[in-house]
Amino acid sequence: SFLCRYFRWWYKKTRIEKKSAFIDLLCAVPLQQIYGCPLGGIGGGTITRGWRGEFCRWQLNPGIYHYETVIANQFTVCLRCKGQTVYQQVLSVETPSTLQGWNWGYCGHYAFYHALYPRAWMVYELPGQNVVLTCRQVSPVIPHDYKDSSLPVGVFIWEVENGRDEDVDISIMFSLQNGTGTKEDRSGGHWNEPFAFEKEGERVAGVLLHHCTRVNPFTLAISAREKAGTGVTHLMAFNPAGSGREVWQDLLQDGRLDSPSGKSIPTEKGEVTAAAVCASCRVPARGHRTLELALAWDMPRVHFGSKEKLHLSRRYTRFFGSGGDAAPALSHHALTHYEEWERKIEAWQKPILENSQLPSWYKSALFNELYFVTDGGTIWVELPPDCCAEDLQGPAGAGLSHLLPVLREYGRFAYLEGQEYRMYNTYDVHFYASFALVMLWPKRQISLQYDIAVTVVNEDVQPRQYLMCGQTAQVKLKNVVPHDVGDPGDEPWQRVNAYLMHDTADWKDLNLKFVLQVYRDYDLTHDSLYLRDMWPVCQAVMESELKFDTDNDGLIENGGFADQTYDAWVVNGASAYCGGLWLAAVCMMCKMAEVLGDVEIQQKYTDILKKGKEAFERMLWNGKYYNYDSSGSDTSSSIMSDQCAGQWFLGACGLDQGQFEV
Repeated sequence: SFLCRYFRWWYKKTRIEKKSAFIDLLCAVPLQQIYGCPLGGIGGGTITRGWRGEFCRWQLNPGIYHYETVIANQFTVCLRCKGQTVYQQVLSVETPSTLQGWNWGYCGHYAFYHALYPRAWMVYELPGQNVVLTCRQVSPVIPHDYKDSSLPVGVFIWEVENGRDEDVDISIMFSLQNGTGTKEDRSGGHWNEPFAFEKEGERVAGVLLHHCTRVNPFTLAISAREKAGTGVTHLMAFNPAGSGREVWQDLLQDGRLDSPSGKSIPTEKGEVTAAAVCASCRVPARGHRTLELALAWDMPRVHFGSKEKLHLSRRYTRFFGSGGDAAPALSHHALTHYEEWERKIEAWQKPILENSQLPSWYKSALFNELYFVTDGGTIWVELPPDCCAEDLQGPAGAGLSHLLPVLREYGRFAYLEGQEYRMYNTYDVHFYASFALVMLWPKRQISLQYDIAVTVVNEDVQPRQYLMCGQTAQVKLKNVVPHDVGDPGDEPWQRVNAYLMHDTADWKDLNLKFVLQVYRDYDLTHDSLYLRDMWPVCQAVMESELKFDTDNDGLIENGGFADQTYDAWVVNGASAYCGGLWLAAVCMMCKMAEVLGDVEIQQKYTDILKKGKEAFERMLWNGKYYNYDSSGSDTSSSIMSDQCAGQWFLGACGLDQGQFEV
């Protein structure tokens, strides 16, 4: 049975090969409804904060998640009046077993959180102090921007409102552990050092935390912006597993940190280290001031799980270098450009937020669900400088004339089906999510499509067993769209189709979804070079799809198993979902042929469309809606909400009426 086959495969993978399963049905990550807005741009890794301010989810190694709340990662406020500290508090509701020399247990009643991705706001009304702190968290996720949107940074802008009749001195301390809360933090050899970076009259200072692992080493940077009236101090190293009393007393004494120079001693095996940066200013009576802090991380070169190939550079290295020393410049850039980012974010979001015709749940979904574009295990890498067209086209020679220029200019982009469904660019569901890419970063959608097109024309003849049916078949057939471009735990792009539940060569929807996206992309971008490159690939996948029209009535038939994206639902004969996608793809073939002046192909698909439309109505329309399928089974007359997916794509391209109406 499937369960026996899955267990045997799972045991071999996790217990013998010591690798993680691409879908782990036996050790699922427990649901915790704690997550808030993630930090970071696109493709450089993400660090997620919870809605209570904790740093609780980490994805620095591409596609691989760690769910660890690192308790040392905190913001602490120190309030001083007339030279005396009157209030000092970690802005966290936690009461941990470590760092017990710190004042924990902030009352959550006095704190508020809201998020509108890529920004979040945390408001702290300091009890009994008549002072309100608002921390605004900003990440560079900006439509149509292919530079700053790639940066692995987050900025924290602290607005301080003083409701007192006297001046107050305020300090915000940002502490951070060297690492991500995993056992690697104790592997030894990690060290910290202070830095200052000045450019064009703007100065930023902080601490670099060098995390020196054998595979995928990285540097974290915490920093603050120095300006008139704002002092920045630091603590280079402290033990986050101890009481932390020396850090607390240092801040308590004068609202500043000691600022030692030099480098810390590398940690011994078993030791952990952390650092802190502190920004301080005076806030006049009834006045307000701003303190600006940042977190940056720099893991420029990455190995995926197989460790076979070093991917030389993530996208941001095009602008900041791949030497592993970019964190100071990244911090400076973030702290001096976040205001510009916010202007662009507001210009993008405002028309939608102010549109009274749209319901609030829809506005929230549009923006807050977009977090997945960065936090979907996302990777965005540059091509190697010595890469040539032949390297990319594969053994079959894809013949895509603009493949190299597109990937050279915009890099390679991939994101997971889900954080626990570890497959990159899962194509049957990217079909739905692709609107976010093509409308906000169209060049990334085009680049992704070129990657898919290359895999279409190539094959992988390696045999393997599929877990649902138990049959053996080759990994990838020629002229068939892949299910995905691989598992980050293996070697994506090089080994595609990580999904081994079903043999997706027999799925009915993948090829159609490629054709639908090609025309939709062209309709939105007017990129005729892209359309010309993709046209032969569209013809090849449609030719391959035609074999599923077994009775030559112009409509494809499903095969009596779960042969489409709804991979636990059996479909037999003509179906509303796949049939609708098929007719929409045929319609778009007619339209593309017309645009490209290919009269012969246009006629061929016009004839198929005429027959197919008649068959679709005859076999599936029941007078009220289209039946799930034509098999006559118990589920046959179900209403499938997604039966209009093909029609939806046609509508998005203005092809849902007149001569093109399907």
